[in-house]
This record gives sequence, structure tokens and C-alpha cells, in this order.
Amino acid sequence: MRRTLLADRVATAVMWGIAGLTVLLLTAFILRIVWSAAGVLSLDFLVSDPKFLALGGIGPLIWNSFYMLLLTLLITGPLGIAAGIYMAEYAEENRWTNAIRFAQETISSVPSIVVGLFGLIAFVNLTHWGFTALGGALALSVFNLPLLARLTEQAFRAVPADERSGSLALGATKWQTIRNVVLPLAIPGIVTGLILTSGRIFGEAAALLFTAGLATPTHYHFENLNIFDPRSPWSPFRPATTLSVYIWKTNSEGLGPDVAAIGNGSAAVLLLTVLLFNVGARGLGGLLQRGMKIR
Repeated sequence: MRRTLLADRVATAVMWGIAGLTVLLLTAFILRIVWSAAGVLSLDFLVSDPKFLALGGIGPLIWNSFYMLLLTLLITGPLGIAAGIYMAEYAEENRWTNAIRFAQETISSVPSIVVGLFGLIAFVNLTHWGFTALGGALALSVFNLPLLARLTEQAFRAVPADERSGSLALGATKWQTIRNVVLPLAIPGIVTGLILTSGRIFGEAAALLFTAGLATPTHYHFENLNIFDPRSPWSPFRPATTLSVYIWKTNSEGLGPDVAAIGNGSAAVLLLTVLLFNVGARGLGGLLQRGMKIR
């Protein structure tokens, strides 16, 4: 008994130590990046346009990052969640479904540079679109769609079977049970899947180098709402250099004395944006879960 209790306390202490070390490393990493960018971060840096051989801003790049995130989620989100629901609630367990799950995990682990080369062939050359935001979003969907579908399936399978049985016993149909009982309980897992997917999309660079373009954007005219005009920032048929791609470009090809400052500031904005997005998404998931339960 004493040995068991001692082993439990040691294991607990080790787990807490590992957790504390992880939090400490993450905090130190964030503080190091933010400290390096302390002299650069300002409102003007966040909203102004990039400049050649000078300390410019990253406004258009932040816009492109969020635009690419939204465009990719519009493609990936509904399809990934629907596929996850089908695999968890309707698909039978057989060799075919096992092969699908294996393919999902394999595609999700493909290096993004390979996906970028595939996107270059499929969404740039074959379509004759050139470098576009739509091509980049489709390339990102190639390896994020299977990930979101798999995470959604796991979230639905984590719901206890008694919840389904109770609903069906009260006379609800299978779809009513999924929509009113299983889905609210699976919301936290689905939101987690969306967070993981969004983090990969927002911070991705390699796949976008070959699909969305590498040119530094100039001033955007947001009053131009014509989505078919390549000059409009709302158009998916224009090149869209994201913040992560700009960080790579600045540190590899940048010229001038302010290259390091621009890179540090851009990296800090990217890191803090992803951090705030994750925290906000978790809070939103909790609100959605409580709201659906009340209804």
C-alpha cells in the first residue's frame, strides 16, 4: 500500500514538473520574441504598408493572413466536419473505412513543401490561375481537411453511448439525436480541431510559397469590392503573401538595416495573434456548448 501511494505521489510530481517546465519554456519563448520586437511594435507598424529598404509596416500581410485563414476554413470547415460526422455516426466498420482513416492520417503528415509542389501543379499551372489566394487555400485544404475530419470523428466518438441510447429511447430519430444531443457534447472537441487546423493554416509558409505568391503587397484599396478584380483585396484571384511567408522572405532575401527589426516584429505579431486566437476560440467553444445545452 505504501509503495503504491509513494509511486502515485512520485508520478504526480513528475507530471506536474513536466507541465511546469512546458509552461515555463512557452512563457520564455513568448517573452523572448516579444522583447526582441519591443522597439518595433506600434499601431503604425500594424496598419501601414511595407517599404523597400526601410522600416515599413505589415498591414496588408496581416489582412492576407486572416483572409487566407477565412478562405481555407470556408472550404475545409463544412466538408471536414460533415466527413467526421459521417465517419463517426453512419459509416460501418470495415476495411474501406479503415483505409480512409489511414489515408487521413497519412495525408495529414505529408510535409507541407510537398503539398506546395502539388498545389503548384494543380492550382497554379493546370488551372492557369497563376499565384492566387484561392490556389493557396485549396493547397492548404489538401492536408487540413483530413485532419479536421479525423478530429471531428474523434470528438463524436468521445460522446458516451448512453447519451445516444437515451435519446433514441425517447423516440428521437438518429439525426435528431446527432443534432440535439451528440453535437452539443462534441462541440469542445470540434472547436479544438478547428483551433489546431486554424493554427496550421495561419502559420503555414511552405505550401503558400508555391501557390499564393511571394511578392510584397502594396497598398490595398478596400473600397474596391469587386471580387473578380485582381487588384481588389477581397478577390481570391490575386496573389496573397501572408505574414508567415513575409517573415521567411524578409529573413532570407531582405535588404537594408531594418531587416532584423521587421522580422522580429512580424514574428511577434504572428505568435501573439495565434495565442489570442486559441484562447478566444476555447472561450467561444464553451459558450456554444452551454448555449446548445440550454436550447
